[in-house]
Amino acid sequence: MLKEKAGETAGKIWNALSESEGLTAKQLKKATKLVDKDLYLGIGWLLREDKISTSEVDGELFAKLK
Repeated sequence: MLKEKAGETAGKIWNALSESEGLTAKQLKKATKLVDKDLYLGIGWLLREDKISTSEVDGELFAKLK
């Protein structure tokens, strides 16, 4: 069940990132309407699949598609 949720959440994040040059965690939360734990679950999934890259910008997580 958690694996399905992670994949579904990752899809929401991927879709949001595909429409931009990259987003901060705060922007991703707003765009996807995800709570923190689900947002980071999806980000972890995408990182594991090597679909996104992350960095820190002004003290906040920034993610973009590879």
